Amino acid sequence: APPPPAPVAAAPVAAPAPVAAAPAAAVVAGRADGRIVATPYAKKLAKKLRVDLATVAGSGLGGRITAGDVEAKAGVPSSTAAAPVAAAVAAPAAVAAAPSLAAAAPAPLPAVAGTAVPLSGMQKAVGKNMLPSLAVPVSRIAMSMCTDELDALYKKVKPKGVTMTALLAKAAGVALSQHPIMFASLTPTADAVVYNDKVNIAIAVALESGLITPVLKDTAGTDVYEIGRVWRDLVKKARGPGLAPGDYAGGNFTISNLGMFGVDVFDAILPPGQGAILAVGASKPTVVPVNGMIGVKTIMTVNLTADHRHINGDVAAEFLKTFKAVIEDPKDLVF
Repeated sequence: APPPPAPVAAAPVAAPAPVAAAPAAAVVAGRADGRIVATPYAKKLAKKLRVDLATVAGSGLGGRITAGDVEAKAGVPSSTAAAPVAAAVAAPAAVAAAPSLAAAAPAPLPAVAGTAVPLSGMQKAVGKNMLPSLAVPVSRIAMSMCTDELDALYKKVKPKGVTMTALLAKAAGVALSQHPIMFASLTPTADAVVYNDKVNIAIAVALESGLITPVLKDTAGTDVYEIGRVWRDLVKKARGPGLAPGDYAGGNFTISNLGMFGVDVFDAILPPGQGAILAVGASKPTVVPVNGMIGVKTIMTVNLTADHRHINGDVAAEFLKTFKAVIEDPKDLVF
């Protein structure tokens, strides 16, 4: 008696499968190539739930069978349905938490509209000093370089008090020492060149009252740790009690860095009495060709403004090539 019921029980289980497969097969057969295409997870799930993919109608792109299709066929709750719902619920919350700047209220005016607000003493001095620069014929040359190695070095020396500004100043000093004309200047009569024995780099620092350029002396011959200490003291003085005249005098090359604001490239105004100024942009991950393939490297673009009366374009370009070589292989900046 027991053996006959067993085959009878097996027959009803097997019978529904062919019936269900007929309509499903019609859907799957709708693919032009007749193949059954499923996502990797759907295949894994089908094996786990013992679902024949030939009996599942795909709802994905081009009839692709998804995990949700397999779960629906097996009659189990979908594990993927909650994600879109959660995302849909989270989206308005995120929008509400971070309103668009386009909807922000206007900033309050610093003074009554129509009132003439006098410039600070520093702003007047900067404006007066920059006016002669408009009479100087300049050339502007930009060059991009990879900062991956420099960034790695910065991570090592940052705990020892070395800022990125100190590293850039050191790199510029080393490169400038190979091109004396770049930190030379013209005489007031513009008929002779005055060469300097040391590279003294002025760094632009923005203050509430204006702009000032403390000078790092002998950056080519000073170790980067000392440059870091001196720079830290100069910035503290600039934003505190104030710099002494000797702190911002004697610069023969200037660096202006707007990379921290996300600026890619910009033009800097040539300071009076100097031959060149380097405008430093932000370092950003960039897709570039690497050994015949596609890779991602961190790229920074610098823009050099130079006095064309004694620094020709090819000379400026040679300096930038040296600066790029130092930035991309900076291991010797630390000694």
